[in-house]
Amino acid sequence: MTAPEPVSLDQLIDDCADIPGALRQRVRPLPAPRQAAPWRVDEACAAQVSGLDDY
Repeated sequence: MTAPEPVSLDQLIDDCADIPGALRQRVRPLPAPRQAAPWRVDEACAAQVSGLDDY
């Protein structure tokens, strides 16, 4: 059985609404966001952009 390609966004939304709830639910919860490491600019990184203020 093949499903026809949706022609419009409305048809796509209707097709997705027909998916059984058991298939749409996540099995595992998403992991908690991690704390981002602070970033530091060293001399080598700063040297790459020196002089670009005029650009």
